Amino acid sequence: MFTFAPMTAVAHKAKQFLAFSIKVLIVGCAFYFIYRQLHQNSALSRENVVRLFEQNLSISSVLFLILLSFLNRFFEILKWQTLVSSFEKISLGQAAAQVLGALTAGIFTPNGLGEYAGKALFYPKTQTKKIVFLNLICNGVQMLLTIGFGLLGLLCFNAYFQVISNVMVVGLFVGLAIITTFLFLSRNFTIRGYSIQQLWQKINEIPKEIHRKNFWLGLGRYLVFSHQYYFFFLIFGVDQPYLLLMAGITSVYLLASSLPSFQFLDFALKGSMAVLFFGKLGINDWIPVLITALMWFLNVVIPVVIGSYFVLNFKTKS
Repeated sequence: MFTFAPMTAVAHKAKQFLAFSIKVLIVGCAFYFIYRQLHQNSALSRENVVRLFEQNLSISSVLFLILLSFLNRFFEILKWQTLVSSFEKISLGQAAAQVLGALTAGIFTPNGLGEYAGKALFYPKTQTKKIVFLNLICNGVQMLLTIGFGLLGLLCFNAYFQVISNVMVVGLFVGLAIITTFLFLSRNFTIRGYSIQQLWQKINEIPKEIHRKNFWLGLGRYLVFSHQYYFFFLIFGVDQPYLLLMAGITSVYLLASSLPSFQFLDFALKGSMAVLFFGKLGINDWIPVLITALMWFLNVVIPVVIGSYFVLNFKTKS
């Protein structure tokens, strides 16, 4: 009976070593991708950053921008805590560990898909589907806000500068109408036993109070990071009407979020979009490129660095 004890101990140690190796690999990959982009990104070169601090940034403006980055992630953490409360109460610290740890795990996956698996690992396997579903709702609300504000911004910006033709604008709305009609007509169509109707029923099982809180927190988060972009323009001395700048910002976020990308390449995609839009306003190309890079550093790099602590200290649920 006792002869199996050494083998059991070895297997346990091997499992611990494998788990530790995976955690180190995730954090190592995250830091490698961040280092690579920081090294290759000329907008965040030491000379540009020093010049920026000397000419444009004060201590108070830096603290204000950091506060906005904190609020951005804080609202996301509150959203996740609220959604999980539909079946289990978790503390703010637990929600922060899950959100930031999942962000670190998802930095090198397309469109942050790794976040779904990252959050699920904090819960027993029996709750994996539930966690993935809640994360879908969490991200879905943010996407709907991005689409709504983005379409309004795109129409407003397009009224001043024809970025896309009228035919494309009409085609965009026709396409949305076709997709909406198709989803409505196929709501009972099942794939592997699941249908849109069932999905809608699952959404309605969550208390309306949680949905309302999720929406307002998502709206707060959207307003925070979009206005952080706007305040960067003010710091750089860009003198343009508020509504026009915000229309450009919301349009950039809409178009950038509609394309497949990786978190560590997010600033490159948004930067190219920003040059396209804000170049129409006569703003020097380097300004939106640098702002996008700084936004990426404040809202992705710093949270990933913090999230790496939670990944390394992660303990799997049985």
